[in-house]
Amino acid sequence: ELSDVTFNAAISACEKCGAWENALELIHLMAQSAVESSAWTHNAAISASEKGGEWEMALDLFSAMSCSWVELDTITFNATISACENAGKWEEALHLFSLMAQSSVELDTIAFSSAISICETCREWEEALQLYTQMAQREVQHNTITYNAAITACEKAAKWEEALHLFGVMTQREVDPDSLVFNAAISICEKVGRPASGREQGGVGHNYCRWFDQRFNERSKE
Repeated sequence: ELSDVTFNAAISACEKCGAWENALELIHLMAQSAVESSAWTHNAAISASEKGGEWEMALDLFSAMSCSWVELDTITFNATISACENAGKWEEALHLFSLMAQSSVELDTIAFSSAISICETCREWEEALQLYTQMAQREVQHNTITYNAAITACEKAAKWEEALHLFGVMTQREVDPDSLVFNAAISICEKVGRPASGREQGGVGHNYCRWFDQRFNERSKE
């Protein structure tokens, strides 16, 4: 006799390879077999849809969960937001984030970072910084992706002071910058009149650029 454990294992295998059609068939078979599904079951199917590039199916599964007894959780929202974000459906992704914020589901670093990344893509630097601030207010930890998106959003909007301030906070909190952050730093330091060449000049944020020079030289020696 097939059990929920058997079905979940099969759906998990589908999720890993993005076989969303097979995952969906298994969920339908579970219902026909009167086997109870769980949030984990549906989350795996949404993740399979995300990996298969099927953002509409991910939204359909999300909606079906909303109308059923299965409780939505952080993974449900994050997987669906990711499916929409990867497909360039930024309005849908931000709407889901808004629903998540209004619900009792906990907003985590992944959700905030996705939303900030979308704001960066849409050149909404003010919204990106508002979300960054909300993370601190909710005591949600910032990570490299968070800073990368927020800094890039400010750079694209020519908000050098804001971007360089984020650099300073990033190093104070000992969050390691990635290559994207370093590239953004090179661009900003050049534009504010402090090229990343060790040459002392005036300009906004020169202290942060000096810090960047030091970190850049350290990475070059690695």
